[in-house]
Amino acid sequence: MAGPIRPTISDVARAAGVSRTTVSHALNGIGKVDPRTRERVVQAAAELGYRPSLRAQRLRSGQSRTIGLVSSMPVAVAGGPSKLGFFMEVAAAAAETALLHGFALVLVPPLDSDPPLDSLDIDGAIVIEPDQDDPTTKRLQSRGVPIVSIGPQRGTDLPHVDLRAPQVGRLLLDHLREQGADRIALLMGSGHRSWYVDLAEVYAEFSREHGMPPLVVEADESGGEETGQAACEELLAQHPEVDAICASVDAFAIGAVRAAESLGLDIPTDLQVATRYDGVRARTSTPTLTAVDLHLAQAAASAVELLLANLKGTEVPQVVTNPPPRLVPRASTLTG
Repeated sequence: MAGPIRPTISDVARAAGVSRTTVSHALNGIGKVDPRTRERVVQAAAELGYRPSLRAQRLRSGQSRTIGLVSSMPVAVAGGPSKLGFFMEVAAAAAETALLHGFALVLVPPLDSDPPLDSLDIDGAIVIEPDQDDPTTKRLQSRGVPIVSIGPQRGTDLPHVDLRAPQVGRLLLDHLREQGADRIALLMGSGHRSWYVDLAEVYAEFSREHGMPPLVVEADESGGEETGQAACEELLAQHPEVDAICASVDAFAIGAVRAAESLGLDIPTDLQVATRYDGVRARTSTPTLTAVDLHLAQAAASAVELLLANLKGTEVPQVVTNPPPRLVPRASTLTG
C-alpha cells in the first residue's frame, strides 16, 4: 500500500496564492518578499505539512552541508584496539556542534591505507593534529577544501584550535618532579606534529632548569603500544637510573607500563609514568595513568565553529585557544 503523497512546492504556492519562486524565497529567507506574504506562505506550508527538499537546496546553494573530520594520526595512536580513543572523543562533540548548525559530520577514521578523500562531497574539513608534511592536509588543500586543524600544523598559517601544548608538557614534567622523580626520560613519536616539537622544547628547557641530562627516545607512532614498549625496554636497559617516563601519547604510556612489568619494576615506586591524553587507555590501564584533561569537547566545538565561520566568509580570529589544561593525577605517579 502506497504511503501518503508529500505536498509539493506547487501545492504551497496554490494554497498561498503566489508563485513557486515566491514560496522558495519566503521559506529560504532570500529575495524581497512582503512580510505578510511570507507569513501566508509559512502558514500554508505548515498546514499542508510541506518540508523543503534538502537535496534541492543543496543543488541551489552548491553546498553539501557536510564537513569532514579527518585523523592524520595512525590508528594505533588515534584509536587503538577499542576504537574509542582521541579521535572518537573529538568526533562526538564535533558531530553535535555541526548538527546544531545544520551540518552533517562525515568521519574519516584513521586507516592503515590512504583514505579515499577525493570521493568525499564535503564543504570543509577538520584535521586532527596534522604532521608538518601531512599528506591528508595537502590532498584536501589541492581540492580547494577549506581546512581547520585541532592543534597547529607547523610551518603553515592554517586556522586552528590551540591545545596549549607547552603548558600541557610543563604540567606533566612538573608533576613528575614534585612526586620525587629526578631522572625523567621523554618517550616521543618520530613525526613532526606540533605537539611533539613543543613537548621536546619544553623538556629541554625543563632539563636545563633542573640540571638534569636530557634523555629523549623516539618510537614509530604507527606501532602504538608495541613500539612504545620496545623503545621503553631498551631505554630502561641502557639507563636503569631513569625513574620516570613522560610519554607523548597514551599508546606509548601503555607500552611503558608493559615494559616495566616485563623488567620486574613496580609502578610508581620504581618508575613513574605520565602521558598527555586523559582517555580510555589512561583510565582503564593497570595501574591507571596520570594524564591531562585537554577539554577535547570544547576544542572540537570550537573547530567546527571556526570552520563554519570561514565557510561563511565571516571575519574571525584564525586561532582559537582552548581552556587551560588540567592535570589528572592517578596511580602511575602517586608515590605517597
